Order: sequence, then C-alpha cells, then structure tokens
Amino acid sequence: MTAKLSRLPGKFVWFEHVSDDVAKARSFYQQLFGWHVESMPMGDQAYHMIQNRSSGIGGFRTAMPGMPNHWMSYLSVDSVDASHAKALAHGATETLPPTDFGDVGRGSGLVDPTGASFCLWTSARDDDPDAAQVPFGDWYWNELWTRDAKKALSFYEAAFGHTHEVMSMGEGGDYYVLHAAGKPRAGIFQVRDDQVPPLWLPYVHVEDCDASADKAASLGAIVFMPPMDVPGVGRFAAMFDVQGAPIAIIRGTPSA
Repeated sequence: MTAKLSRLPGKFVWFEHVSDDVAKARSFYQQLFGWHVESMPMGDQAYHMIQNRSSGIGGFRTAMPGMPNHWMSYLSVDSVDASHAKALAHGATETLPPTDFGDVGRGSGLVDPTGASFCLWTSARDDDPDAAQVPFGDWYWNELWTRDAKKALSFYEAAFGHTHEVMSMGEGGDYYVLHAAGKPRAGIFQVRDDQVPPLWLPYVHVEDCDASADKAASLGAIVFMPPMDVPGVGRFAAMFDVQGAPIAIIRGTPSA
C-alpha cells in the first residue's frame, strides 16, 4: 500500500528564477547567498536545481523570448487540476494548463485577477515540513504586490481556501497576511505606484540584511528599498538583481 504524501496546501513551496541568461543568474546568486546548483534530468533537458546546503529549494530556467526576467512562485495544492479549474472560475487566466513534469510532479501556470503570475504545484514527494527557524539562504516569506489588494485577497481566499488577518501599516494602509492551516503563508501589499507591475516578491532569509544588501549592490544589483526595520518582523531590503528580477532579503526577528 502506497503511503500518503505529506502536503502543505496553501504554502509556496518552490521558486524559480526565469531569465535570458541562466549562467549569469547562477553566478550572482551563488556569490550572494552561497547557493550551489545541481543539474538533474527533466525529460530531454537538464534542470538547474538550486540547493541551499543540502536542500533543494528552487531552480533556474531559461525564459521564453520576450519574457522579462523574474522569480516565479509555486503554490502547493492537493490537486493541480481541481485547483486550476477553481482558480479560472474565480477570474484567473491560464498561462500553462495542468502538465506533468516527468516523475517530479504536476504543475500549471496562472495569472491572478490583479495581474500577478504564479504557478500551482503538486509534488511527487512530500512537501518540506515547516522549520522552527528558517535556515539562512532559504525562503522566508512571499509577498504579493498589487494595485488591488482587496480583489487579490478575495481571489486567493475563494480559489485556495486561504484565510487572513489584517496588519495596519499606518499611512501605508492595511497589509493582509494569508493563512493556510492556521499558519501565515504570504502577504498582500497594496502598491500605490501605477508604474509597479503586479508581482509575487519572494524573500530570502539572510544573517545580516545590511551586509547582504551591500554585497548585492557590489555584484550589480539595484537595491531600490534599502534596509529597514519592521517591528516584530525583522529587517528587510528589496532589490532588482543583476538581471532586473525583483527579490527581497530579510533578517527575521528570532522566535522566542
């Protein structure tokens, strides 16, 4: 009898850097975070898997012509087909129909009703369990930047069963924290600048936010949000990497 796999539906479990120059992306992130990359077969091609220490946490892949360089977030679901159909019914648009990826898992691509791209994923193995303390170099948080936070909130709750809590940011308005299975999984941030496209912004946990921001800048990144403190959360910064893909870093406040 096959054992049931352990899944964490509603959690973002994988992140891919999609660019026009995988070698350049690898060099930048290996120097910045100490990641290393292993090639694994994926059909008739090789997949460049990101490893932080000994754990696979994401990958690098080549963008389609004309596609901007970016990070793609993968949301764990019990059934890609059912969740994909439900997302479409609640206003998402399809970029990739449900597809098998060898013996690794099944995924699909979507754009939410506010314009942010993301993927669904059902792995052929267990989802990695939540860590009591997120290791440095691993993913710490994921945040949706959108010009219609309430519309986005309604979508993710209806399509994927998230619940939420509201954090007041004073003049910055309300920040919505998405929960799944009672645990915080992601945030939704209302962007006021019409020049900022809707996107999911992943955060990497770093030991020293200021030092990592400085190092990123020395490697060619543009730090557009310099290090700043969020009381009770940590110290973070955001940047465009050496290829223009947005990403954030954070030194989380240690748990009690």
